[in-house]
Amino acid sequence: MAARVARIWRDIDAALAPIVGHRGLAALYGRSLHLAGQAHPWLIVEKDLASASLDIVALRDLLSRQPGAEAAAAGDLLLRTFERLLISLIGPGLTQQLLHSVWEGLSHGSPAQDTSP
Repeated sequence: MAARVARIWRDIDAALAPIVGHRGLAALYGRSLHLAGQAHPWLIVEKDLASASLDIVALRDLLSRQPGAEAAAAGDLLLRTFERLLISLIGPGLTQQLLHSVWEGLSHGSPAQDTSP
């Protein structure tokens, strides 16, 4: 589960960093962590996760320390929060266009639907 979420974030990084830059992407990611952390406080305990770049390894490690269902719910909420933030900035059409390859790579939709370890 944690590895799958990490792979999705690597794909998001590859799709968006060339357009918004690493710092812009990190800012959106950090804001997403903060908002998702309201429901899953252990996400915001790791201050280093919201640095000037995406620390996907730290996120994967953090998720792997949680029970499967909790990690899946937090990973899903983090991705959905990120998507909502991006939509609020650039609109749904452009968001879909930019992240199409990421979402297309998911066979069952969101990572919360995969509760396997």
